[in-house]
Amino acid sequence: MSTSYETDVVAWAKEQAELIRNKRFDQLDLVHIAEEIDDVGKSEQRELANRMAKLLMHLLKWEFQADHRTNSWTSTIKEQRRAIIRRLVKTTSLKPSLTDADWLEDVWLDARNYASKETGIEFDDFPEACHWKMDEVLQEDWLPGSPKAERQTQEQRPQ
Repeated sequence: MSTSYETDVVAWAKEQAELIRNKRFDQLDLVHIAEEIDDVGKSEQRELANRMAKLLMHLLKWEFQADHRTNSWTSTIKEQRRAIIRRLVKTTSLKPSLTDADWLEDVWLDARNYASKETGIEFDDFPEACHWKMDEVLQEDWLPGSPKAERQTQEQRPQ
């Protein structure tokens, strides 16, 4: 077994797994194994961020283009929610991302960019910061502008 990490990462990974199974630890490429393990975590974080940005983009479209709403948007919103919740259940260490201000700011910027490109609405016409709570965003039937969402928004406003 001598496939180089730089030459063929898939063959290399198979060889490394075989070395581990055979307890030939002295032959492992530990530096690259550590890099790959780090990349797995980063990949999970990227997937969560991408799915959240797509969900938020569709919620922005839903709110800002009420006259263009389609079943496709509803389907995408439901699909992204399910995928995000599945990811959070399988990888519970990702949950703190939902309350991390920097993470949410980055995701929101992506959502605004996507929504602007898809709708033709100016980027700056969308709220500067996410104005929804993450528990709302992930709630199965919640949509911006729904009677329930309006009641929640009014309850949050100072009287």
